[in-house]
Amino acid sequence: QVQLVESGGGLVQAGGSLRLSCAASGRTFSLGWFRQAPGKEREFVSAINLNDASTTYADSVKGRFTISRDNAKNTVYLQMNSLKPEDTAVYFCAGRSSILSGYRYWGQGTQVTVSS
Repeated sequence: QVQLVESGGGLVQAGGSLRLSCAASGRTFSLGWFRQAPGKEREFVSAINLNDASTTYADSVKGRFTISRDNAKNTVYLQMNSLKPEDTAVYFCAGRSSILSGYRYWGQGTQVTVSS
């Protein structure tokens, strides 16, 4: 069982930046970020393959968010720039064991609030 701990959320004005961190207790195939705004379903934000560092992004964050990894620390980061009020949500880190498996491991979430 892999445990994931997020940090770095907070309150920021529109146009500002935040960096989220996700520390994993063990090795996974990939780590990703999802978010859930009040009254909305959880949605995919970004993911990174921990072997080859390939990345994917939701269209809504492309060009603004950057995901990266530090394998030595078993940590993944999400750098969020040019934040918009619609980015306000609880952000969850998630991990999966293989390309064929779903995201089995989830963090507790960290709140990101972007004021206009």
